[in-house]
Amino acid sequence: MSDERDPNEQGGGGPNPWIKSLMIWGGIFLALLVVVSVFGNNSAPPGETIGYSDFRSRVAEGSVESVQIAPDRIYGKLKNDETFTTVPVANDTDLTQLLDENDVAYSGQAPEEMNVLWVILIQSLPFILILGIAFFALRQMQKGGGAGGAMGFGKSKAKMLTERHGKVTFADVAGIDEAREELEEIVEFLKDPQRFSKLGGQIPKGALLVGSPGTGKTLLARAIAGEAGVPFFTISGSDFVEMFVGVGASRVRDMFEQAKKNAPCILFIDEIDAVGRSRGHGLGNSNDEREQTLNQLLVEMDGFEANEGIIIIAATNRPDVLDPALLRPGRFDRQVVVPVPDIDGREKILAVHMKKVPLAPDVNARTIARGTPGFSGADLANLVNEAALLAARRKKRLVAMQEFEDAKDKVMMGAERRSMVMTDDEKKMTAYHEAGHAIVAVHEDASDPIHKATIIPRGRALGMVMRLPERDNYSYHRDKMHANLSVSMGGRVAEEIIFGYNKVSSGASSDIQYATDLARNMVTKWGMSDKLGPLQYEASQEGYLGMGGTQRTMGGAETNKLIDAEIKELVEGAHKRATQILTENEAQLQLLAQALLEYETLTGDEITQLLENGKIDRPDEPRGPVPVKPIHGSAIPKAGKKFGGSGDTAPA
Repeated sequence: MSDERDPNEQGGGGPNPWIKSLMIWGGIFLALLVVVSVFGNNSAPPGETIGYSDFRSRVAEGSVESVQIAPDRIYGKLKNDETFTTVPVANDTDLTQLLDENDVAYSGQAPEEMNVLWVILIQSLPFILILGIAFFALRQMQKGGGAGGAMGFGKSKAKMLTERHGKVTFADVAGIDEAREELEEIVEFLKDPQRFSKLGGQIPKGALLVGSPGTGKTLLARAIAGEAGVPFFTISGSDFVEMFVGVGASRVRDMFEQAKKNAPCILFIDEIDAVGRSRGHGLGNSNDEREQTLNQLLVEMDGFEANEGIIIIAATNRPDVLDPALLRPGRFDRQVVVPVPDIDGREKILAVHMKKVPLAPDVNARTIARGTPGFSGADLANLVNEAALLAARRKKRLVAMQEFEDAKDKVMMGAERRSMVMTDDEKKMTAYHEAGHAIVAVHEDASDPIHKATIIPRGRALGMVMRLPERDNYSYHRDKMHANLSVSMGGRVAEEIIFGYNKVSSGASSDIQYATDLARNMVTKWGMSDKLGPLQYEASQEGYLGMGGTQRTMGGAETNKLIDAEIKELVEGAHKRATQILTENEAQLQLLAQALLEYETLTGDEITQLLENGKIDRPDEPRGPVPVKPIHGSAIPKAGKKFGGSGDTAPA
């Protein structure tokens, strides 16, 4: 879809108008200088400049053949055909007598008349420059809607999209069917308004697209532009607010004036929270300017003067910070939630993006969709792109399932840092740490199955255990939260059991942070503390001047102490549970850690196979049973339980 400005708006695909104008006037100025230099050149014959006394001496010697006497200079020719010039001394009455005595031919030269054109140019050059600057400034002021003009900062920066190139339709939007249906109704109303108006229905004035980043809000707006067949203006919320007071309100007025001229039309405001934040927070001119802009937007959307045929579509991922007056019916009549897609939606999105990629026969979009829960449309597009890049790097003609698996690991866990040099002790510490997480996850019934465990550094982590749910989860139960707390403590506990209290490393810092945050939410937000009851003690807030954070909503000092005590009890309880599991299953901890040292990366299926059979069978890399070298402890007992978990499950 091409991006074309309004005919009244300057800019477009050419060079910057300011630069173009400056180049024109610079060329005129250089041309004037050339003309002045041409007309100002002295037409006198060239020659050596000599002193006047030397000139008289040469005349007396008889070496001068002829001279031409001008009021301010004497031009002469020697008998050897050389020329010279000299400046005469005033009141030298004996010069002609000297010339006559030495038979030197001489003649006079009238004063050189200065060229009239040259005089006019020299005298008028400053005025020409002043007039040129004034003309340039007036031209910029008369550009109308041109935001690029010198005086056009109060004009709207809205761009009108056309359908010449890259047209996007609803067929290109997948995985968000409900949101698409809501907006298809608006397009149908624009195409056939009589079908709705004859039953008393009115066209919606506005629709607010709400969803997490990357879910496809802007893509939906582009699809509306491609389907509606009416003018489509797009602008960002940040384009309204400037450092000058009143500029934002002026741009809002100008934007609606342009929209009225092209009605019926659609006006899309992306990231509207930049200008639509709730009023009354903070102080300062910048905030006053933003509030003036918001007030003007509210009036234009639904004030005394009706704007018929203009549909406002806005997008934001922060609906909680928007002003209530902006959200009421009559301004935004409907709020369309654009959610993260479910497994069926992910499969459809993958199908759309895979059309541009040559696929190998083993690629299964359903399997990839199962392994990517929580992925947005942008995440899935990035996944397909990363897989294509990996295949190109490996010099393959087709993108196979292995590339998609590797790309998924890269997106979820970060790129492998195989160049990072780790000592044997650090590798061993990492292996037991990750094995601790995995063993606790295996023995916690409410935990998600393990997808993959690795001790290859990825991103900022030295190792990682990735657990993926078997299906999309929309809520979490208390038992699963306690299981997650225990799993997060598993790495720290494994270090304590194997290496001792004094050898515990700092590698569990992110685990401790996760456990603390989860326990805090359980106590203060989700009412999962028996001592504090089902009450909310903390709430997220925007804060002063838009800074995010949390705030204690109720309770005094004693309540705060009790909250901290409950959080500590939850985390320490998870630590005790992880200690119990790993102490009872230390042999399995040893086995899995040694396997990680041997293979570096294990899938969930391989971990299950290892714990059940004591060995891993890889057809392409037969190594037999993993040798176990426990640091302490006895032989490994045969596993008496089948541990669930599959690397084929979908991600969190």
